Amino acid sequence: MLESLGRIQNPLVRSVTAAATVCSVATLVAGLIIGGTNTKDKLAYQLGVYSTLFGTGCGAVFGLVYKSTNPEKSPKISENQSISDNNSWTDWRNFVVFRKVKESEEITSFYLKPEDNSEIPNFQPGQFLTIKLDIPGQNKPVIRTYSLSDYPQPCEYYRLSIKREPAPQDLDVLPGVASNFMHDRIQEGSIIPAKPPSGKFVFDVQKSIPAVLISNGVGITPMLSMASSATYLKPNRPIWFVHGARDGRFHAFREEVMALAKPTAGIPQEHPNLNVHFRYSRPRTEDEGHYQSIGYVDAALIKDLIEQDAEYFLCGSPSFMQSIMEGLKESGVPKNRVFFESFGKPMPVSSSNQTSTASVGNNVQQAEIVFAKSGKTLTWKQGDGNILEFAEANDINPPFSCRAGICGTCMCKISTGEVNYEEEPSATIDEGSVLICISQPGSSRVVLDI
Repeated sequence: MLESLGRIQNPLVRSVTAAATVCSVATLVAGLIIGGTNTKDKLAYQLGVYSTLFGTGCGAVFGLVYKSTNPEKSPKISENQSISDNNSWTDWRNFVVFRKVKESEEITSFYLKPEDNSEIPNFQPGQFLTIKLDIPGQNKPVIRTYSLSDYPQPCEYYRLSIKREPAPQDLDVLPGVASNFMHDRIQEGSIIPAKPPSGKFVFDVQKSIPAVLISNGVGITPMLSMASSATYLKPNRPIWFVHGARDGRFHAFREEVMALAKPTAGIPQEHPNLNVHFRYSRPRTEDEGHYQSIGYVDAALIKDLIEQDAEYFLCGSPSFMQSIMEGLKESGVPKNRVFFESFGKPMPVSSSNQTSTASVGNNVQQAEIVFAKSGKTLTWKQGDGNILEFAEANDINPPFSCRAGICGTCMCKISTGEVNYEEEPSATIDEGSVLICISQPGSSRVVLDI
């Protein structure tokens, strides 16, 4: 009976069914007792009626609250789902730094695991993690995004590999606040709040088309995740891993990449189709044997290395990627075969990406911004920064990555009003949407789907 009852999903129907069943049983039992005793006492008949009513009521309540606990009848969980509550993880969650490793003169890796030791969701290679840092001297938490630089299987930790950002030369500007704090103050045992992995610069592990991973500097981090995922999930897919560095001191993960491509200590080659090319701009004598060419990674090198149709993934400085993209275009590579993520300000693009809800410039001094999903209506004023900064200052944390109008992660729907872009966006913007990381209100009222 309980098994059948548990299959009924509607609680009202389940309650009525249980009530009717218990009523029938109670009536039958009462009738048997009265008939068996052959009593003509009025009290006995009243007791039978009351027992039936009481049983019916109890059955109704029981049916209302009862749910099947049989695991075989519970919804099945797919291979990609976690049986814990981590599937609903959407906001900040505390992670512990359990390992800190210096990878090069500039880059240090931080290994993170959840403070509660429960499961964490997997991610797509190329995605990033958003973290929040309480830095002394800052009037609010500093939020940053860093690419995930590994692809562990099973996914039991996240790894962030962060470059220490120095102060720009000849400019009276402070060095990177977050990166220097991570390098100097974050140690093993430190707690860092993080949001779930996100980002649209991803590597489709199911494809078989050759892939070319091109990077310089810290741009190697998402490329390493992509190459590792191919090793695990698509070992026969042709991959080119092309990376540029100054010299061996500034080349992070050199041994880790080579371990993916070459057999070591009798272990068979894991990815025979992974082709590695390191180019050093100023190699030292001790770097001999650790790089394939001298100079800067450019379009000419890519053209010499790749002689077949492929998808191209780029990550690095804007000028580096601009040069590569122009070269690929001249070589006839379709635009839809080139994917990129930049660390820096947007590269120059045509204004064709703009929509009717956006313009370049800024002449609005004050505006009402409605953050529809968050249920907040706030007054923005000149000096409050772009919409993303304004949202964060008011405890609203939309997704973002580059903060430069490049990646499109912060794109959201705009139902009312307009925005003004501080500079021309690089990302392609969907109709009826805007990028909030480089825009400010362009009308007195703006309604955003945030």
